[in-house]
Amino acid sequence: MDYSDADYVALVEVSNACYPEYPGTIDEWKHEDAHRPAHLKYRRWLAEVDGTVVAYGNYDQFEAMYNPRLFHISVGVDPAWQQRGIGAAFYTTIVEALNEFDPLRIRARAREDYQASLRFLQQRGFVEDVREWESRLEVAAFDPTPYQGHEARVVASGIRIATLAELIATDPDHRQKLYELDADLTNDVPHPEPTTGFSYETFEHFYFKGPNLMPEGVFVALDGERYAGLSALWKSQGDPRELYTGLTGVRREYRRRGIALALKLRAIEFARQLDVAVIKTWNESNNRPMLSINEALGFVKQPAWVSFVKTLKDI
Repeated sequence: MDYSDADYVALVEVSNACYPEYPGTIDEWKHEDAHRPAHLKYRRWLAEVDGTVVAYGNYDQFEAMYNPRLFHISVGVDPAWQQRGIGAAFYTTIVEALNEFDPLRIRARAREDYQASLRFLQQRGFVEDVREWESRLEVAAFDPTPYQGHEARVVASGIRIATLAELIATDPDHRQKLYELDADLTNDVPHPEPTTGFSYETFEHFYFKGPNLMPEGVFVALDGERYAGLSALWKSQGDPRELYTGLTGVRREYRRRGIALALKLRAIEFARQLDVAVIKTWNESNNRPMLSINEALGFVKQPAWVSFVKTLKDI
């Protein structure tokens, strides 16, 4: 789907007005649009008032939870134009457009303190099924004292921690190894739908060719040449004083050895060196091991993001 630069400017302005705590950029929107896998169905609409874009809506599919009859929908209406029926009109348009695909389920998300969004979904038959906690760490307030010597103990057990920047320089197979590690860890992350994996091409586009990669902020635990664990920080182009935590995890056979904590500590130190103010992370509400690590490090829970599903047909 083709969009002009003016369309992207308008999309980003509306999205950032709806979600000011998660500012996006034109580069991020363009990259995602340009590299969406061809088999994933996607369509976006814009709503204008007197030539000004005031809302957008779309349906999409996710490669890692792919089902040809499963769709995710999203609607964003500029706060100045909410409560005027625009969101309802978008919802009707999206659902009617999806009819040709005979969908089984439609999914959507809303933060738990966005009361109007919750009501909107519940009134249309959506049911909550998963909660994901957002947690934030004020980097300057973090006290590393209780963790002195932790990484040294992990290293003494035979594990080495390297940055992706180091691996790019020393390991010619780093992309394939990181892809396999990421895929392995992703399969163990709780998902609201069965996981289906993602292609190497998708991983490469969104990891190595994405606009927010910081090779010095991606930390990999190694057992010899084997990639055993990962914790990644990503830039926030919209707010350089923030970083987003991507996937953090350890292969099953390496768990309960303090490796995930060591990776998180390295990430926090990296953020401190950059004079970053806040690290944001997200964890499914039942992922107690990772939640416990974040809580111990001082991450503070924010309102949860709630996943909703509307079942249209039983199979």
